[in-house]
Amino acid sequence: MRPTYTTGIHLDDASAGLATDLYELTMAAGYVECDRMAPASFELFVRGLPEDRSYLVTAGLDQALHYLEELRFEAADVEWLRSLPEFRGVGPRFFEWLRDFRFSGTVDAMPEGTIAFSNQPLLRVTAPLPEAQLVETYLLSTVMHQTMIASKAARMVCAAEGRALFDFGTRRAHGPAAGVAAARAAWIAGFEGTSNVYAGRRLGIPVVGTMAHSWVMSFDTEREAFEAFARFFPDHTALLVDTYDVIEGCRRATRLGDSLRAVRIDSGDLASVSRRCREILDDAGLSATQVIASGDLDERRISDLVTQGAVNAFGVGTRLSTSDDAPSLSAVYKLIEREEGGRAVPVLKRSHDKETLPGSKQVWRVRDASGRFERDVIELASAGMPPTEASYPLEPLLHRVMTDGRVSAILPTLTEARVRCRASLAALPEHLRGLNPTLPYPVLLGSELQSLFRDLMARAA
Repeated sequence: MRPTYTTGIHLDDASAGLATDLYELTMAAGYVECDRMAPASFELFVRGLPEDRSYLVTAGLDQALHYLEELRFEAADVEWLRSLPEFRGVGPRFFEWLRDFRFSGTVDAMPEGTIAFSNQPLLRVTAPLPEAQLVETYLLSTVMHQTMIASKAARMVCAAEGRALFDFGTRRAHGPAAGVAAARAAWIAGFEGTSNVYAGRRLGIPVVGTMAHSWVMSFDTEREAFEAFARFFPDHTALLVDTYDVIEGCRRATRLGDSLRAVRIDSGDLASVSRRCREILDDAGLSATQVIASGDLDERRISDLVTQGAVNAFGVGTRLSTSDDAPSLSAVYKLIEREEGGRAVPVLKRSHDKETLPGSKQVWRVRDASGRFERDVIELASAGMPPTEASYPLEPLLHRVMTDGRVSAILPTLTEARVRCRASLAALPEHLRGLNPTLPYPVLLGSELQSLFRDLMARAA
């Protein structure tokens, strides 16, 4: 009998409730059995930025909210959980709660494409305690993966200085679903397209592609391969010219004349080879034909090529879709407030080097007279706008996006998130857009948050 294979968890998978860590379910069971059902608030944030990073670009909120709206447990899944030895001491109430589960809470979050920094809440969940606890794993995975990729992509966009960037990373991503998510995040950050056809069909991202070396090698000669490709794709003739000899390949490509839209180089000394190909194209009267570079590119190699080469566009794969130099973020989802006797009780974690800030918070952005970001202030949400002498009104970054378990705001489209990201990158202080930031962006704590933090720490002394 042949084994049955599954294709993975999809956003609309009826069993997505099981896409979590076991301890989320054991804690939820304990909360239900102890009747700890009062509302609680958790905030998701990044403790510290990876090395050489000076900012984050938020992404993944749309998928996170979809998950919360659709989250439920199938009867068969509930029975399977009941069979686990960890739940032998748990009564029927918890399993009945799972069968009827629908997320009923509220979410406040930064819109996708927002520039954020460490220790700032990217989103806050307020819901009955077991509900708010249960969704931790999925929210961290979804929001942090796309935020990680979008942040990497934004660095590449800044390094490219206006040159087009294309996502070629699905084949090196950590699974097909991760490839789609990476394409989405890169588009928000400013990439111009993706090779991922699914992302094009489902998300509306422009799809791009040339050919592989196997196309050229399947013909007797490189010339035959080029001519055949141009015959079938006359309006999109972009040729990979480095299968054999890149210079000769480029010369052969010019024989196609004005129909040649681009040549792509995937190996060798890209700076010198791109300059030589540019000369060959110009000498053939093909000044409009672009030179595309690909092959293990990251923001530093892109920056070097912008300075030294003659590249018009970049195809970026592995180092984008895996964020290879910073493949994870120190993201956490922490309880910051719980309701007790009808009032909100702020809480904090006091572990050494892992202290958390108590209470529900808002992040306020201060701009200077030119509209550039000057500093951010994290303050208790209940405190309102902090005092400032800024020329521009302070901008609150977290907004209510879900109420009673349903999306309650008009979420930005991918294009609108992309526009937000572009404007935000332009408003960053110039030194933060570079690859080697020298000074961190100022993120201050509001006076009421500082006072609450000191008070709670003193009580623990």
